[in-house]
Amino acid sequence: MDSIQFIFLGLIQGLTEFLPISSSGHLVLIPWFLGWDYQGLSLDVALHFGTLLAVFAYFRKDWLDIFKSALTRKKGIYSKKFLGYLAVASIPGALAGFFLDDLAENFLRNPLIIVFTLAFFGFWLYYFDKKGQKNKTEKQLSLKEAVWIGLAQAIAIIPGTSRSGITMTAGLKLGLNRKSAARFSFLMATPIIFGASVYKLKDFLDLNFGWPEFLGIFASFISGYLAIAGLLKFVEKVSYKWFFWYRLGLALIILIFYFLK
Repeated sequence: MDSIQFIFLGLIQGLTEFLPISSSGHLVLIPWFLGWDYQGLSLDVALHFGTLLAVFAYFRKDWLDIFKSALTRKKGIYSKKFLGYLAVASIPGALAGFFLDDLAENFLRNPLIIVFTLAFFGFWLYYFDKKGQKNKTEKQLSLKEAVWIGLAQAIAIIPGTSRSGITMTAGLKLGLNRKSAARFSFLMATPIIFGASVYKLKDFLDLNFGWPEFLGIFASFISGYLAIAGLLKFVEKVSYKWFFWYRLGLALIILIFYFLK
């Protein structure tokens, strides 16, 4: 793949990782639409590294406070237990990635599966955005509620589901307000993306890292950072419903393209 393709996929990765529209689905579909060779999950992980840097950069003060609260006697914005909640909530997703990696790499990357997951999980995002109580922040979550969001995150191994989308949906279902559902989703993204990057480190190094990969990671970082900032402002003033309509429209386009190709 040349530099332009890496930059383009990096921009797409950064935007779609944090918007609830499925980054893995887009990284499968764009090469499929454009006739590019799909490079596999190792390329996905390389681009995910850029989004890892983005979420670290945006939430750097939050992470400092989380660790300070957990490891010292100083009282911060977050409770002492919050780091543990994030760690426990990350376990289901980590296990799904470890045991279902081959399944995700091959069988699950079918355009028709992506059509279903885009529409199905998009509907539940729309439904709980409309029906949820939205009366809590992420700082008020219990361990049980964090685990439920973690279990939802494990389902995101299926392309088209959207890791951010399904965790935001679970958060809304549990009563989080729109901004807090997004914030907890993004904080949960840090350990899961970090773990995936470490697990796929060998594949990442086997890419023969050069300028195209570097530019793709940089593009992913920039677009990821902007996506986080933009989404938090957007959902505070509007809602998640527009992401459902985007997902539904994309599913229809894929379906038409699939049968006409």
